[in-house]
Amino acid sequence: MEHWVAHYGGFALFALLVLGIVGLPVPDETLLVLSGYLIFRGTLNPVGTWLGAVLGSICGITCSYLIGRTVGVGFIHSRFGKWLHITEARIQKIHDWFYHLGHWTLFLGYFVPGVRHFTAIVAGTSCLEYRPFSLFAYSGACVWVTCFMALGYFLGDNWERVFGVIHRNLTEAAIAGVVLLASYAVGHWYIVKLKG
Repeated sequence: MEHWVAHYGGFALFALLVLGIVGLPVPDETLLVLSGYLIFRGTLNPVGTWLGAVLGSICGITCSYLIGRTVGVGFIHSRFGKWLHITEARIQKIHDWFYHLGHWTLFLGYFVPGVRHFTAIVAGTSCLEYRPFSLFAYSGACVWVTCFMALGYFLGDNWERVFGVIHRNLTEAAIAGVVLLASYAVGHWYIVKLKG
C-alpha cells in the first residue's frame, strides 16, 4: 500500500480510503501520515494528494451511509430485528439523537479507530436525513485528512516513531471507550429487562 501511495499519490489514496472507511482492513491513518511525509520529501503533490484523500473519505463514508439506508433498514425490519426487540420507537429515538447530538459522532468518529466504520451505517439505518449527515461527515473528512497529513509533514523523518506512539494511544482509548459503552448498554438492557 505504501508503494502504491508513493507512486500513484492521490489516486491510490482515493481507492484505499474508500475501502478502508467502508470497513476493509486498510491502515487509514498510517497512509495519511505517510502521504504527509512524502509531501514533505517532495515526492507527492500536496493539492492532488489532499484532494484524493478527502474525496476517498467522502465516498467511503457515503457508501457506509447507503449500506445503512438499504441493508441496515432491511435488517431491522426483518424477523431478526424483531427478535432483537428493535421497534420503530427505538429507531426514532436513535434518529432524533443523531439529528440533535449524534451527528458529532460522524465528525469526531474519524479520529477514533474503528468508530468511523460504524457511525455512518448507524446514521443510515436510523434514516438520518442526507443533509445533516453530509454536513458533519464531509467536514469531518476534511479535518481528519488535513490533521493526519499535517502530522506526517511536520514530523518529517521522525513520523514513524512518533506516529506509532500516537496510534497506540488512540487504539487503547478506542478499546476503553467501546468497553465502557458496551458495559453501559448491557447494564441498561438488564435494568429494563428486570423492570419488564
